[in-house]
Amino acid sequence: MEEEDQHKVADLVKELVLRLLTRSPGAGAGGGGGDPPAAPPDPLRLQSSLRYAFRILSSRLTPSVAPDATALAESIKRRLATQGKSSQALSFADLYAKFASKTGPGSVNNKWAVLYLLKIVAEDRNSASNGLDFSGSLPNLDSFEAELGSKSRVLRDREGERNGWSNGVLLVAKDPENLRDLAFKEYANLVKEENEVSEEVLVRDVLYACQGIDGKYVKFGTIVDGYILSDLVKVPRATRTMVRKLCELGWLFRKVKGYISECMDRFPAEDVGTVGQAFCAALQDELSEYFKLLAVLEAQSMNPIPLVSETASSDNYLSLRRLSVWLAEPMVKMRLMAVLVDKCRVLRGGAMAGAIHLHAQHGDPLVHEFMRRLLTRVCSPLFEMVRSWVLEGELEDNFAELFIVGQPVKAESLWREGYRLHAGMLPSFISPSLAQRILRTGKSINFLRVCCEDRGWANAATEAASAAGTTTRRGSLGYGETEALESLVDEAAKRIDKHLLDVMYNRYKFKEHCLAIKQYLLLGQGDFVQYLMDIVWPELSEPANTISSFKLAGLLESAIRSSNAQYDDPEILDRLRVKMMPHGTGDRGWDVFSLHYDPRVPLDTIFTESVMAKYLKIFNFLWKLRRVEHALIGAWKTMKPNCITSHAFLKLQRAVKLQLLSTLRRCQVLWNEMNHFVTNLQYYIMFEVLEVSWSNFSNEIEAAKDLDDLLAAHDKYLNSIVEKSLLGERSQTLHKSLFVLFDLILRFRSHADRLYEGIYELQARTGNSSLPSRDKSKARKQKNDQSLEPGSLITDGRKALTQRAGDFLQNMRQDLDAISKEYTSLLEGFLSQLPVQQHVDLKFLLFRLEFTEFYSQSGLGK
Repeated sequence: MEEEDQHKVADLVKELVLRLLTRSPGAGAGGGGGDPPAAPPDPLRLQSSLRYAFRILSSRLTPSVAPDATALAESIKRRLATQGKSSQALSFADLYAKFASKTGPGSVNNKWAVLYLLKIVAEDRNSASNGLDFSGSLPNLDSFEAELGSKSRVLRDREGERNGWSNGVLLVAKDPENLRDLAFKEYANLVKEENEVSEEVLVRDVLYACQGIDGKYVKFGTIVDGYILSDLVKVPRATRTMVRKLCELGWLFRKVKGYISECMDRFPAEDVGTVGQAFCAALQDELSEYFKLLAVLEAQSMNPIPLVSETASSDNYLSLRRLSVWLAEPMVKMRLMAVLVDKCRVLRGGAMAGAIHLHAQHGDPLVHEFMRRLLTRVCSPLFEMVRSWVLEGELEDNFAELFIVGQPVKAESLWREGYRLHAGMLPSFISPSLAQRILRTGKSINFLRVCCEDRGWANAATEAASAAGTTTRRGSLGYGETEALESLVDEAAKRIDKHLLDVMYNRYKFKEHCLAIKQYLLLGQGDFVQYLMDIVWPELSEPANTISSFKLAGLLESAIRSSNAQYDDPEILDRLRVKMMPHGTGDRGWDVFSLHYDPRVPLDTIFTESVMAKYLKIFNFLWKLRRVEHALIGAWKTMKPNCITSHAFLKLQRAVKLQLLSTLRRCQVLWNEMNHFVTNLQYYIMFEVLEVSWSNFSNEIEAAKDLDDLLAAHDKYLNSIVEKSLLGERSQTLHKSLFVLFDLILRFRSHADRLYEGIYELQARTGNSSLPSRDKSKARKQKNDQSLEPGSLITDGRKALTQRAGDFLQNMRQDLDAISKEYTSLLEGFLSQLPVQQHVDLKFLLFRLEFTEFYSQSGLGK
């Protein structure tokens, strides 16, 4: 059947050629009904035309025009119309309509190809000068081939498709003298003349260069820092450019390979580290894959490259253009590795991993996958260090690569100073908040192990690893698994921090010790403080260098046994001690006495030396306030048994009696003013400051989730007391004014004691029988004292006694007036500073002192 179809096609082609040759030159496209018949064609000419037709039909090139049959038909009609052949244009339109309407079996599938073929043949015939000579029209076809890119196409019919004529044939040019083969030979000779070196040799040299090896013609130039093809070698410019571009891969390879060799030679150096070693190993693995590709390419390069005119025995050969395609992907990877090498040359540890991670943020899937694979290897040592730190508290960082840095410190400073974050080593794929949680979790384990001597954290760590799915040593941690890392850290932190707080609360009784410090150092245990003040008053009034610390320790023990403090935990009472501060010449016991609480390990992590120094500062302030309060109470005790009545001074003149009553009244009024100020200040400190701060601190202790929260709560509690008690940096002026007021009140107590001692002595001189026996003995004891200024009362008669009493009372009245005036001035200055203080709680103190508006009405508050 196929042979029959081929014969049918050949007959049809022969008939077409014969019809074209037998038509007269003047015949139209639609047939010339009245034209005389032409003579039969010459047999030689018919044979030549048939060969030409079959050559056209056997071509497989495609035309460069768009295959649009309707547009082509319209073009033919317009051409006929413009040439003045209207009747032929109408005939062509009618024939095309019938031709286009035929469908189904036996019809032409590709009508455009048929029209295009006929149009080209007609144009070629019309351009010939003498008849329809196809051989003579060859130059015209050649020029048409050059103009249109030597492409034209016609479609075979359905029978032709079964014989291999797929969708028509292409029009090129007839070549009866094998000019095509001659052109290929000339091209081959030209290539040999222009190329001193064959392409196969250049391909092998390029492959050598890609491995960092000099080839026969392509060598590494130190001056240009790259592989170059010598200028003495004669090759086309395009070939030289392609060789140079391909040899860039060799330059990149040398850079990467040199970095790997350098790092491996230095390892184990601190500037390389385990992360650097992992980076080199990952690069070496990529180079191994690269070497496998080069081995395959070298095998292909051994096959000869066929010429254009030759048919290759197989496609398994390698040219420079094919090599550029093969090396496109390795070029991208090698260029990226070279960039990473330059970037990481001076980096190590977490900084190196972070720098590599920045290059992984890429939209190209090839680059993204390559970087992910590389970072998985590079980050493996870091994640192992993190896992060991979070679950075991071990800082296995021999080359200082982790973002956690440890340093040797004392046990009490382990939590605050033992470990810290190194921001320069924190990779960008680990957030600062996650890094802080990692740091705290490992610190908690070390704190439990070193300071608390506890091993219960191991069970908590095991539970955390099981909950996070990281039960093995390596676990599932790695680059790109941030959620797994966060899960592990959260589970470990939650369990270990809870265990740490349980140890601090239950085993080391943190809350009880905080309460003990409040009771004793902050003077919250009222009966203990009052009894201690009573028994140490005489001792502390002595010069500081004459006071025995052992005696004061005994008095402290007596105060504990005589108050409710005796029922406290013996371990707490054992930590309470007397501390004598450094003193100089002229200092009294009041200036150097203080109480000290020994926190011991591990509580000294919270109650550090600086914290205890703040407690000491607060104690000194509260102790002086209590001393002033005690002094005013003592003055009141002296004034309360007022047996000084008018009948006791019947022998004195009336003026002296009035002067005595006026002085006593002045003393009483001044005492009331001072007592009002001290009482309200004492209330503010004890309730608005200490109790409120303690209540807030207790709530924050209950809400604390880790030791950092506990430290922050305690620091806030202590700083709140310092600020509200006028001991902060912003209240230094108020603090100094307040202490000057305290000193003035203590001086008033001294003057009040002198006043009443003088009065008692005066009563004794006048023989007042109503004077109590204890006061009589006291008066006799001080008979020879110089308590009455400017001299003592002597029994020189009533006149001399009256004179001396008047002088004494006048001097005391002047001293009290001076103290009253100074107190008023100091109090006015103190009150005027309270409204401008930044701390809002100090307004409560002003309100407490001014709740009756006494100072405003008297002019002090203005």
